[in-house]
Amino acid sequence: MNEVLTREKILEAAEVVLRRFGSAKTNVVDVARALGVSHGSVYRHFASKAELRDAVVETWLKRTSEPLAKFVAAKGPALPRLRGWFDALRASKRAKVSADPEMFAMSRALFAEARDVISAHEATLTGQIAAILRDGIASGEFAVADADATAVAIFDATARFHDPAHSADWADPATDKAFEGVWALITAALLPHRKK
Repeated sequence: MNEVLTREKILEAAEVVLRRFGSAKTNVVDVARALGVSHGSVYRHFASKAELRDAVVETWLKRTSEPLAKFVAAKGPALPRLRGWFDALRASKRAKVSADPEMFAMSRALFAEARDVISAHEATLTGQIAAILRDGIASGEFAVADADATAVAIFDATARFHDPAHSADWADPATDKAFEGVWALITAALLPHRKK
């Protein structure tokens, strides 16, 4: 009995093929061959190699963003939730680099070709930050006027600590100290200024 070919099975096979051949040498025919189906069967689910590539990248990126949603849904003060969100993001990115450096390097090549998917992922992440900020604004914990703009600013200000372009620096212990300095500035900007 033949198994039903699903998008999920195709994406799993595509990840295996990408790992084996790299992004430049992987094509739809290779993925179909790994599944034991015709390339036409794959094209029924994905209209092009670019669409398949984008779907693989989106799947990888969800492995980063979905676990962070727990900090958005959590109750309690916003500042520790925001810090937890950043600590989890940084830990996740570092784990991916150290656990599978070859796959991480290959994924960066894919990401360069999937700018729309990357932009959507960054919008998801900044949306999560903004949701935490809105909770802090509503409770009076944070004194910022625009949660969305502030979320983008914080994400950009911390880029060197979570953007894969800076992964070569992450093993340096000075990076953690630098993050603490940036975090102190972010905290000072978010909290209401009290008159002495």
